Amino acid sequence: MGMKVVDLFSGCGGMSLGFSEAGYEIAAAFEFWDAAIKCYNCNFPSHMCQKQDLSEVSEAVAKIKQLKPDIIVGGPPCQDFSSAGKRVEGKRAALTLSFAEIVSEVHPQFFLMENVSTAKKSNTYKAAREKLKESGYGLTEIVLDASLYGVPQKRKRFFCIGHDKDNDNFLFDELKSREQLFPLTVREKYPDFPTQYYYRHPRSYTRRAIFSIDEPAPTVRGVNRPMPASYHFHPGDAIQSNPENISSLTYKERAQLQTFPPTFKWPSNASEADIMVGNAIPVELSKQIALSITAFHNGEDCPLSFQSWLEIRKNLTVESAKDIVSHLRKVNSILKMKSTDDIDAYQENLIQIKEFKNQEKTVINKETRALIYLQQYNEFNSSN
Repeated sequence: MGMKVVDLFSGCGGMSLGFSEAGYEIAAAFEFWDAAIKCYNCNFPSHMCQKQDLSEVSEAVAKIKQLKPDIIVGGPPCQDFSSAGKRVEGKRAALTLSFAEIVSEVHPQFFLMENVSTAKKSNTYKAAREKLKESGYGLTEIVLDASLYGVPQKRKRFFCIGHDKDNDNFLFDELKSREQLFPLTVREKYPDFPTQYYYRHPRSYTRRAIFSIDEPAPTVRGVNRPMPASYHFHPGDAIQSNPENISSLTYKERAQLQTFPPTFKWPSNASEADIMVGNAIPVELSKQIALSITAFHNGEDCPLSFQSWLEIRKNLTVESAKDIVSHLRKVNSILKMKSTDDIDAYQENLIQIKEFKNQEKTVINKETRALIYLQQYNEFNSSN
């Protein structure tokens, strides 16, 4: 078995499942919500999820120390930080500091903390970060987009990953090397997904609500409501008419977008399951991070990502390299590239497409340049 993991604020088990699939041994999980504990224990018979108020740090530390974990993982409740909420730092936000205190006391070799992307700017996180640095951890702090890590969902989350007595950014290159060039669409991941168009309840009706499976799904949230009969189509909706062709997703379909397997059991009612699904870390994203930690721990060589290659081999600044990647993804949205091998053919096709030709000349030049860089990157990989 791989390194031993303890999962805090485990919810239904998305993080545990990803690490388990990556070869880690899950020793135990801790959660406070009864419905989530029941769901977790239905799916992980080899160990138990225990009910624990993790704000009771001393009590939690006493239990976790007995397990001698190599790594502690967890996603403290994010509602107080979320862009969907009022962003007022309250009791739930303070659990981020509790996580840091538990890690500092137990002091595993690694830890991983997940939260919404806005959490990094909070005062609570700054206090937690200071605690972790005082405890001797090197930190990799990074926002990852799940759609670039095998998940068909545009879900951006902040991760703080720590390694005892190491430098900051120790895992950055390994994580970036696993990042895919192009976002994964629902159809690419699930060719037999049961609907072409679906409704995702928006935070306000100034935003689109109808999505196609030919794009990554929007962030799966705990809220799941059916499409209102009075819904007025938004200019950005994937379809502008025929509501009979638009589905409201079930919690099982939403769990699929979170890359839970179809065999995963949901012993709760639909409302509770929807909340658990929305709160979970996508299984495949968790797995990719776990594999990154394994590769780093084993001292494996880290291949250069396209962006890193631009920075190192082409001497571009970080911002210039990001700009190239952004323009390449725009080209992909026009061409729908299924592979990155035949760049010459893509260039020939691109100049015939009206959407491309109607852009400003500077944009056309940048997108053409991005394709040339990609061709050179492919040649670099072939020769190494």
